[in-house]
Amino acid sequence: MGRGVFAGKATLRAVDGVSFALEEGKTLGVVGESGCGKSTLARMVTLIEKPSAGTLRIAGRDAAETRTETERAALRRAVQIVFQNPYASLNPRKKVGAILEEPLVINTKLSKSERAAASRDMMVKVGLRPEHYERYPHMFSGGQRQRIAIARALMLRPRLVVADEPVSALDVSIQAQVLNLLNDLQEEFRLSYLFISHDLGVVRHVADDLLVMYLGRPAEQGPKKAIFERPLHPYTQALLASTPGIDLGKKRERIVLKGELPSPLDPPSGCAFNTRCPHATERCRAERPEHRAVGGRLVSCHYAEKFM
Repeated sequence: MGRGVFAGKATLRAVDGVSFALEEGKTLGVVGESGCGKSTLARMVTLIEKPSAGTLRIAGRDAAETRTETERAALRRAVQIVFQNPYASLNPRKKVGAILEEPLVINTKLSKSERAAASRDMMVKVGLRPEHYERYPHMFSGGQRQRIAIARALMLRPRLVVADEPVSALDVSIQAQVLNLLNDLQEEFRLSYLFISHDLGVVRHVADDLLVMYLGRPAEQGPKKAIFERPLHPYTQALLASTPGIDLGKKRERIVLKGELPSPLDPPSGCAFNTRCPHATERCRAERPEHRAVGGRLVSCHYAEKFM
């Protein structure tokens, strides 16, 4: 990546060392500050961007080994995405029926009547009324638009849905309705969710497992319950301590992170979090910690045992 006329090129590792497996019917929550690599991870999983290294396996198949457009199309059908902003993700010139039918037009050989029937059936499942079929997106509220976006993502009956901040643009009163809808659809279709959010309160409600990212790297990863009850990475501790409404049964000391998030073009040596960590030592500044098993989860911290 170029940095200006007089600067040389730099390598940006937006996602570095992240590894996970997602089971059918389960939800992996991915959290972290803006710029930590969450959305880049989403774009790679949905095959919008190609990883420069590593392996991406979807439904047992390596995405890098697909050689024909037919094989790539099959993988794309298995993974769909729901974007953050329902006001920007829907074509304002198309009616709801046409928006829902478009994936079927591109990816199937269904007749016009079959596509219409499938679209109307999906509308019922996401809580939309029959008359909505002939309306335009601007005629709906934010929550209704996100229901349309969810319906569109499910038209091809994917196995994995990447939900990239799906409720952050909605009123708090509507967020719970959309989250409950996602939960109901997951049970009905046995969907797996990669749920990306900066809101730990939301993630606590929907996730089975948690991946905490910092500057493109995994900080802490494992069962949601274990991490929320006893976080072992200082960055996870700071996130939990600063999130209103998370009551874990004991008072937590508020942790104020000092300094700015480092540039991903020039990350710190050693532990990526060492410039802001209150527990950092010379070892942290010199040696990158291994992402290792501690206390029933994986933690990238030299001193994780100290917090057990």
